[in-house]
Amino acid sequence: MEKEDLKKEEENNKPEEKNLDTKENNSKNNSENLEDKEQKKELSPEEEIDNLKDRLARTFAEMENQRRRFEKEKEDAFEYGGFAFARESLNLLDNLERSKLSLENDEKLKNTETLKKVIEHLDIVNKDILSIFKKNNIEPIKSINEKLDPNLHQAMIEIEDETKKPGTIIQEIQKGFMMKDRLLRPSLVGVSKKKVEKEINNIEKNEQNEEKQQEK
Repeated sequence: MEKEDLKKEEENNKPEEKNLDTKENNSKNNSENLEDKEQKKELSPEEEIDNLKDRLARTFAEMENQRRRFEKEKEDAFEYGGFAFARESLNLLDNLERSKLSLENDEKLKNTETLKKVIEHLDIVNKDILSIFKKNNIEPIKSINEKLDPNLHQAMIEIEDETKKPGTIIQEIQKGFMMKDRLLRPSLVGVSKKKVEKEINNIEKNEQNEEKQQEK
């Protein structure tokens, strides 16, 4: 008897579960139908015109941005199209300078007429290259006796020099160049600094002065 009673209870509970499922499905269907109706709802002519105006305005804005980008790229290509070639061409000047130094340091050639003539010819070639560069808006950066500018110069060494303010360029290791307002390469330079001994003496004097003031 107990088994039969349990079966009856289970059968009685099943319809309730089915009813719950059907209610949930109905609510889902209703919500989906509402969304579909909202999506399918027709816009008024005024709303459609406003939407079209908005789309046209965005399209024109994108077209204008693309036009400006194209113009900028075209200008850059015209103004700086030879930028990479110009930078590579600087190696010619470097090689000329190295050749000149090598010949000048050759003990066999020192103080000979042959050396003087060769140096003269190298200087002429160097000037011609600089002249061609200048015609194409490529010019050397001023360095000697200038204050170090991180945008134009790269300090390689510090040299003790009491006649110059610290940070003044007193040696040019490699010449830098500009192409119009763009940096082709920075100048590699040596800058002045105070003598170490004097710096130590100044520090000691300052410390002594501070001690005297504290004693007072």
